[in-house]
Amino acid sequence: MGERIRSLRKQKGLTQEALSEKADIHYSYISGIENADRNISLETLEKIINALDVVPLEIFQFHELDFSGVQADKKVALDALSSLLAERNTEEVLTILRVSKEIIKAIDSPDTGKPKS
Repeated sequence: MGERIRSLRKQKGLTQEALSEKADIHYSYISGIENADRNISLETLEKIINALDVVPLEIFQFHELDFSGVQADKKVALDALSSLLAERNTEEVLTILRVSKEIIKAIDSPDTGKPKS
């Protein structure tokens, strides 16, 4: 959640201080949320959503995060993947699942990444 808030804040050209003023939240709390040092209540999340002037759904679109050059943890990456798949229909999700299984099989292959026949 913190990464997504940071991303949206930067897209809006806001500093942590500017967002904290708009949301009526202390700037150190915004920093704590963005750095995953603090949990966020629904009330605070609502204040941040309003301050960012986004629709609530947008805050949960984790697949919009930019992972290039960033050391993301597994949970953040899984949240992004889940968010991306949530927008697809069942047939598309099943196709992606089948392809993913083949990719994992290739990665796990002892023959330097070549899929087993």
